[in-house]
Amino acid sequence: MTTPRQSPPTGAGAIIASLILAGAIGGGMLGQPSAGLLAGAGLGILIALVLWLRERGR
Repeated sequence: MTTPRQSPPTGAGAIIASLILAGAIGGGMLGQPSAGLLAGAGLGILIALVLWLRERGR
């Protein structure tokens, strides 16, 4: 009997890092780099949480 193969878990570290960087750049263009950094971090953490919940259900 064979066991079903599970896909490897999805990593979200690159998503978080890239959104933090994009938020800081976008916020810097609008004169608010700190706010952009926080918004990017928040969005990255939200996406990472959604990915984790999706993987947890498998």
